[in-house]
Amino acid sequence: MTTKVPDAPPAADPRLKGGLGQVILATLASTAGFWAWMAIAPLQNIYAEKMGLDQGQVSLMLATPVLVGALGRIVVGALTDRFGGRKMFTGVLLAAVPAVLLVALAGSIGSFWLLVVAGFLLGIAGTIFAVGIPFSSAWFPPARRGFANGIFGMGMIGTAVSAFATPRLAQSIGYFPTHLLIAGVLVVMAALVWFFLRESPAWQPSRQPLVPKVKGALKLAVTWQMSFLYAIVFGGFVAFSTYLPKYLVTIYPDDVDAVGAGTRTALFAAVAVIARPIGGVLADKFGPKIISLVSLAGIVAAAYVVGQQPPEGVLTGFVFLLMAFAMGLGMGAVFAWVGPSTPPDKVGAVTGVVAAAGGLGGYFPPLVMGATYHAETNSYALGLWLLVLVGAAALVVAGMLRDARPAK
Repeated sequence: MTTKVPDAPPAADPRLKGGLGQVILATLASTAGFWAWMAIAPLQNIYAEKMGLDQGQVSLMLATPVLVGALGRIVVGALTDRFGGRKMFTGVLLAAVPAVLLVALAGSIGSFWLLVVAGFLLGIAGTIFAVGIPFSSAWFPPARRGFANGIFGMGMIGTAVSAFATPRLAQSIGYFPTHLLIAGVLVVMAALVWFFLRESPAWQPSRQPLVPKVKGALKLAVTWQMSFLYAIVFGGFVAFSTYLPKYLVTIYPDDVDAVGAGTRTALFAAVAVIARPIGGVLADKFGPKIISLVSLAGIVAAAYVVGQQPPEGVLTGFVFLLMAFAMGLGMGAVFAWVGPSTPPDKVGAVTGVVAAAGGLGGYFPPLVMGATYHAETNSYALGLWLLVLVGAAALVVAGMLRDARPAK
């Protein structure tokens, strides 16, 4: 009787050596971009008091960068397929510099509408995510792309940096110098990317025109399926990262000040960032479907508890951190689902559309929260109940989809 010797696992592609270092550099670039993208949210109370803004105006101010950052990802993702990560990272970082300086000017002179325009331009920084996913994926074999995208996704820590550092810097060195510092970080990061980032040898530029490429991505069922799921997990993260300071100081005015709200928001973002690569690794091991289901179930449960508006304290903090962890798991799992389900030449375009859907998922909740706020009871319960219902619908949809295991 002959015993069949199992096939040896395929050897790693030697051309991809050094990929982790490249992804880490891309992650640092994303961190700078996310810090700039979220530059307005941590100082929203200063703007509201200085300019006399109501709930609707605050929501518009917070949502505008998110909207532009979302829609711009469609174009940026497709352009990354053509021009590569090095050029696109550099371009996005440098394009965000004037927007940050305009935010500084608008806040200094107290102009709400100039701040909205600045926020519109600031959305450019938020498109950086659509650059990094195809760039990182090209540096790793299919079976490890969940890990690679999870590492790159940790660039979301820029939201935590913004929430924690921006209000403290504004207090210590002043409002205008704080924005000069952010602009300087963007310039330095762009220089590092230009001189040290390199494309994966496995990457090949796509010469397909932009519009047909996006249309081709929109014709794929996976694009719409993953867009819906990502709109919940990433959209929820963006929404809470921008609106949580406002939520906390409104619901718990006697317990949380602006700096404290920023610290809690930074912790929320940090937990989601830590959970994202965990979600990617677990998706590589167990399949993205099961991890997505766990994520969505956690989001629904946490949103229900938050909707009960428990007293500020350990329970509230734990529930928000649970929600952040669930969202992070889901972000890692969804993009691990995208990779093996998408034709290689359309990864950037599909990534851009899915990332845009995630950004749009973060655009509407702040507007909804502002519109559904009940002043007499000081409650956002209706907006949170909508999150519960949408999350439950996503749970059903994810359960109906076929799992996708990456090729070994």
